[in-house]
This record gives sequence, structure tokens and C-alpha cells, in this order.
Amino acid sequence: MYKKNPLLQFAGIPVTGADIKSCFLHLASPEKKIQSLEKSGELIRLKRNLFIVNHELTGKWTDERLCANHIYGPSYVSFQWALRYYGMIPERVYLVTSATTKRTRFFETPIGNFSYVQVPVSYFPIGVESHEEQGVSFLMASREKALCDTILLDNFVPGQSMKSLGIYLEEDMRLDMDVLPELDTEIIEQCVQAGRKTQIFKNLIKLIKQ
Repeated sequence: MYKKNPLLQFAGIPVTGADIKSCFLHLASPEKKIQSLEKSGELIRLKRNLFIVNHELTGKWTDERLCANHIYGPSYVSFQWALRYYGMIPERVYLVTSATTKRTRFFETPIGNFSYVQVPVSYFPIGVESHEEQGVSFLMASREKALCDTILLDNFVPGQSMKSLGIYLEEDMRLDMDVLPELDTEIIEQCVQAGRKTQIFKNLIKLIKQ
């Protein structure tokens, strides 16, 4: 099926250099073939040993959330990027932000920039969902976890009262406050149990339930 161009089998997914080399083992130097494909623009390098095939060749875009999961992991897409995706904040977010248990990192790639923020191991799996779109699956924070992650990352969140937290969410974060009653407080309660910013998360639960 892929005799004319074996790269077509990798449409829409990140792929390793070893996978690409396996398509060209009949050549004297598969490594040079990869270099040639990258130079021609058929392959796009995301980082060392990780590529995507150009959508102009395959006719299929590679989802940036899937790329985010593969560039650095374990990780899941979250923070402002996820909040914007869910329609919870109005601003466009161009930096794909993810949470990870590993150290904080930043990657600049031809398809965009990817940021990774370290969170505690016990906190990491709470509220993480597997999403599937166009035949590919990727990990992303739920609405509740994306909100908690954003609060966790911000060192200037007021936590002494529900009122101050409400002002922060509406004016500083520009959160759509109509969404709050729809959120699952059980996920936020798990974040409380993880022992980070417990008073702020408790006030968030009170805001949702009021």
C-alpha cells in the first residue's frame, strides 16, 4: 500500500527515527535518507529522534496535543491552553502547555512551542483524561484539573477568602464564571488531598457549590 511513499503510513502521528529508518533499510545509508527527507521538508523534526510527516505530503495534520504528549513525557496538555480549548477563557493561547512529573522544560519546534511544568507525582494523575479525535488518542486535563493546574502554577492566587478568589478568577484569569457550577468538585477534592494549595482549592469548591 505504501510502496510509492512509505512515509504515508505515518500520517498524523509523531514517529521516531528508528521507525523511519526501517522503511529504508534497502538503502546504503538510511540515515542520509532521513537527512534528505528533512531537508526537502517531507519530514519535520520536533526534537532529536522525533519527527512528523509534512501534512502537505499526507493530507493529514498531526494534532499538536498528540505531539505535546510525545515530545516530553509523561505529560498531559493543561493550563491556559486547555482552558481556552474548553472555552473557559477568551484569549487565544499559542503556547501548548503541559504538566509533567519530570523537570520543567521548553521546546521550540517548526510547528509551535511546547512548555512543560513539573507537578508533584501524587497530584499528576488526578483528572487526566484520554481524548480521541480523528483516530488518535492523547492525554489532556479535564476542565477541573486544567483550572487547578493553572491555580497551582500561579504564585499570586489569593486564598484567604472565597471573595478574593472569585475576583481573581473573573478579573485576573478572565474565567467564564458561568462554567463554575458545571465543574466536578470531586476532582478538585482529590487535588486538595494531594496537599498543594489546599485552602485555595477548598475555597474553589465552596465557590462552585454556592
